[in-house]
Amino acid sequence: MYAEGVADMAGRIRDEDIALVRERSSIADVISETVTLKSAGAGNLKGLCPFHDEKSPSFNVSPARNVWYCFGCGAGGDAIKFLMDAEHLSFVESVERLADRAGIQLRYVEGDSAAPRPRPQQGQRQRLVAAHAAAVEFYRAQLTTAGARPAREFLARRGFDRAAAERYGCGFAPDAWDLLTKHLRQQGFTHDELVTGGLSRPSRSGTLIDRFRRRLMWPIRDLTGDVIGFGARKLFEDDDGPKYLNTPETPIYKKSHVLYGVDQAKREIAKQGKVVVVEGYTDVMACHLAGVPTAVATCGTAFGGDHIGVLRRLLMDTDDVAGEIIFTFDGDAAGQKAALRAFEDDQRFVGRTFIAVSPDNMDPCDLRLAKGDLAVRDLVARREPLVDFALRHVINRYDLDTVDGRVEAMRRAAPLVAKLKDREKRPEYVRKLAGDLGMEIEPVQRAVLAAASATPGRDAAPAPRPARPEPVVDNPHSMVEREALKLALQEPVLAGPMFDAVEASEYRHPVHSAVRAAVAAVGGAATATGGAVWIESVRDACEDLAARALVGELAVEPLRIDGEPDPRYVSVTMARLQWGSVTSRIRDLKSRIQRINPVNNKDEYFAAFGELLSLEQHARALREQAAGGL
Repeated sequence: MYAEGVADMAGRIRDEDIALVRERSSIADVISETVTLKSAGAGNLKGLCPFHDEKSPSFNVSPARNVWYCFGCGAGGDAIKFLMDAEHLSFVESVERLADRAGIQLRYVEGDSAAPRPRPQQGQRQRLVAAHAAAVEFYRAQLTTAGARPAREFLARRGFDRAAAERYGCGFAPDAWDLLTKHLRQQGFTHDELVTGGLSRPSRSGTLIDRFRRRLMWPIRDLTGDVIGFGARKLFEDDDGPKYLNTPETPIYKKSHVLYGVDQAKREIAKQGKVVVVEGYTDVMACHLAGVPTAVATCGTAFGGDHIGVLRRLLMDTDDVAGEIIFTFDGDAAGQKAALRAFEDDQRFVGRTFIAVSPDNMDPCDLRLAKGDLAVRDLVARREPLVDFALRHVINRYDLDTVDGRVEAMRRAAPLVAKLKDREKRPEYVRKLAGDLGMEIEPVQRAVLAAASATPGRDAAPAPRPARPEPVVDNPHSMVEREALKLALQEPVLAGPMFDAVEASEYRHPVHSAVRAAVAAVGGAATATGGAVWIESVRDACEDLAARALVGELAVEPLRIDGEPDPRYVSVTMARLQWGSVTSRIRDLKSRIQRINPVNNKDEYFAAFGELLSLEQHARALREQAAGGL
């Protein structure tokens, strides 16, 4: 259980401070930095799970209780657990990050001593992020120096003034071997931290030197806005390095997951249901400044599957909600090749995918310089479906005035139509392809069908979701048990006394019984005030893995009532829970009485008969109490 991570070698965070962090951390605010959330009714929110690939949202968030749960993969928890899973942080790092966010001063204790101690060394991620934040300020300050004149001139030539440079944190790596390294070492960062973070590197002589030198710098931020790396552009002819140099892979910088500009674009992407994928840092800046605030770019790598996962969660790209993904590529051979790669990836999106290519083969930054902001907006507005572009690109390679050319073009284009994820569009594209080729529909249709059948996995059933405990709703009584447990977890102040009065023996399903036992183990629902702290304490008390998963599920599942629950609803639920158990005991007792010989076993017979009368009286009272309905 992740709570065990509270302790570290230097000491531990005080329990009351951890509880305060849980209570003051808005789960919706924390998660919405990574996942686009929309209303799911009853005050809950939903989105696409960041921990497994899915096309329908099963990731649920309960702001009222500050917990989340995914019905698809079974993951769940509070804000601390979300950061641990989403950002790969330790427990202590997650608590410290949320504490900083909420303005909470954490206190630490040594062993069994209650005396506060100084803050211990932060977790690795926090230290690396702090080093990058310090590097940003260093590079930004260097941009104003005399030696940075070529960097300022480059930005000006690309149409970016001082305000734009400040907005995107542009800086300059000076013409020195170890100026940044010395600056960061003076601030307390270690040799290993600077090397691990990719800010410095060992020289041939073994001394530590700066990784970037004599270059224009762009800080690269993650979804939350933390700087995790840098992109560096060559400025001088005698620089024999690549045109662009990026931070190497580090514990916090994974280039296959990073999209430049996503921290500034994420809210507009979610709001508009649209994202524009460009190729470079200056293209992102140009699009944003021109009125296309949804632009992002990859960082030193091709657009791939991990990038798709990030965008799908921001777009909430689902079977019910289809966003727009617009790629902008240069019109040259390399740009067209990139567009065709994007078409292959397109099948992982539910939303509609487009391509926007400037008539003059200019990227968005060049287009803004030459023709202004309106031209950039028009470029995006004139987008065309990516499949149309891909088909045209394939067809144009063949001479359609010859039979051989038309047949070969059909053979090459048919697999593209066969790959369309929306099968209802395929007949239309068969007709379109036949018209573009100047052929009859029948041979084109046969070619597409043959390509579809030859493509492994095409039209096959979707891959099953990751295994998880199945919901326990196998009969009406189980449903009532489930509702009672939801009341205890979600509304302990309201339901506590009535819930605690019903023993665990009334719960027939073993997983439900295990959750009920966990509630008792932490003092009962009547002692709780609710929220994430309460739910996590119950989860941690579960000895059964299935019960632990069920706690997360029940914490976000809506109650089976319109409006807010009241004492009467709790009374009805608990009465129905007991009534089911009592009627079962009555049936068993009647069967037992029939087997007793009243002559030979008179005492046993009358004792059982008296118990039956008492149970039937209790059952009548419960039936009256339960008259309301779930």
